[in-house]
Formats: sequence, structure tokens, C-alpha cells
Amino acid sequence: MKIACVLGSPRLNGNSAMIARRVLEKAAALGAETETFSLNTLSYRGCQACYACKTKLDRCILKDDLSYVLDAVQEADALVLATPTYYGDISGQLKCFIDRTYSYLKPDYLSNSQPSRLTPGKKLLFIITQGHPDETMFNHVFPLYDRFFKWHGYAESRLIRACGVGGGGAVDLPERFLFEADEGARALIS
Repeated sequence: MKIACVLGSPRLNGNSAMIARRVLEKAAALGAETETFSLNTLSYRGCQACYACKTKLDRCILKDDLSYVLDAVQEADALVLATPTYYGDISGQLKCFIDRTYSYLKPDYLSNSQPSRLTPGKKLLFIITQGHPDETMFNHVFPLYDRFFKWHGYAESRLIRACGVGGGGAVDLPERFLFEADEGARALIS
């Protein structure tokens, strides 16, 4: 089992990264091979809307640090995405990555019963943290992006949402989120 992890936070030791790290440690202990990519340390551009991935190639035409990440995610059996909530949404770093996953869709994705170039049946674990403790705030984020990943053929998805954590980059994780990370790892492996 291969798990790719994409960290959307600019803070390598922030809450979302710490939860993701716990998931990967548990998954590795259960026998998974893991690889982590911190988007903030990479040099890449967002989608250019050039449609080369629909007309000339079966992948994104851009050649930058994200090319390897996109390939690794394509080869992985499971994907862990981790992000803080910024302005009621995912981080800009993660949004640019997700925009580039448009290249995973076939040219006729709107009418094709198998719209994705990815092997179907992959698993997704989405980790979202936010400083605000109100769980009703920003609860639209996961369903929005989960829909896109279902389009990519991710059959199972799971959310770990940690509300009321952080502020100023401080890592402040109640034990229940670490338990959820362990459960998330087991779900990815099963």
C-alpha cells in the first residue's frame, strides 16, 4: 500500500501537518509505504487553463516541482490532504495543487462513465484544521473538494476536522484528534 501525503500548510509543524504526520506514522507501522510533499517548499505554478492535458498529453504539460507530486499521487493507493482553513477555504498552496489535478481527467470527462485517468478505488483522507471552534463555520469545504476527488475515482473518503486549534502557528491538538488520526490510518490500510 502506497500513501501520498500533500501538506497545504506553510507551517511544517502546524496542526494539519502534525495530524498528517500521526496518520503516516501509524500507517507506516501497519506496513504502508508513505511519501510526504510540503507544497510550500516547492516551486510550481497553478493551472494555466491551456487544455494541453485534454488535447496533446495525458498529463499536465507544466514541468515544475509539482510534476513529481502529481505522478506520486497518481501511483499511490491512497492520498492524505492536509490544510488549515484560510478565509473559509483550503490554503492557496493546496488549491493550486488541486487545480493541477484537472490533468487527471480524460478529455471527454463530462460524458465518460470513467472520467478519470487514475486507477479507480483509491482512498482519500482529508485533514482540515481551523482556529475557530464553531464546527458549523466552513463546513462546506470538505464536501466541495470531496466531489472533485470522487470524480477522480476516489471511492472512499474520510474527513478529520479539527476546530478550535491553533492560532499563531502553535500546535495545540487535543488527544481526540490524534485518536482520529490513528483511526484514519487504519481506514486507509484496510
